[in-house]
Amino acid sequence: MAKTVTGGCMCGAVRYEYAGEPIFAGNCHCRDCQRAGGGAGSAVFGVSKAGLKITGPVKYHEVLGGSGQKISRGFCSTCGARLVSFPSSSPDLATIAAGSLDDPSSYKPQMDIFTASAQPWDVMDPALPKFPRMPPTG
Repeated sequence: MAKTVTGGCMCGAVRYEYAGEPIFAGNCHCRDCQRAGGGAGSAVFGVSKAGLKITGPVKYHEVLGGSGQKISRGFCSTCGARLVSFPSSSPDLATIAAGSLDDPSSYKPQMDIFTASAQPWDVMDPALPKFPRMPPTG
């Protein structure tokens, strides 16, 4: 992806900008992501929370994610588009919905996570590493 990424919601009321390289990029197949998006899961990339600038009317909803930890999901309070999440298990991390990028073609997933929850009709890229839950850290 580019060094600076920008994006926003469908109606344009919320915008974000991040300067720097993503920490990771992956497709999450947990039940929470399936329910939140109404599909196979979520394409997301992680960034440093400190470097993320968000402007506009964001509403937050707290849920339990596939990890069992709380996640604060941010969406546009005008059009309802999902944009960003803040996992309580990693307080310095923000995850951004790849589809909200101004140039979503710049998203390059590195892995599939929570594949144990993937639906049988979910088609995954066989070239990507698969993790039944969260990938190992360190």
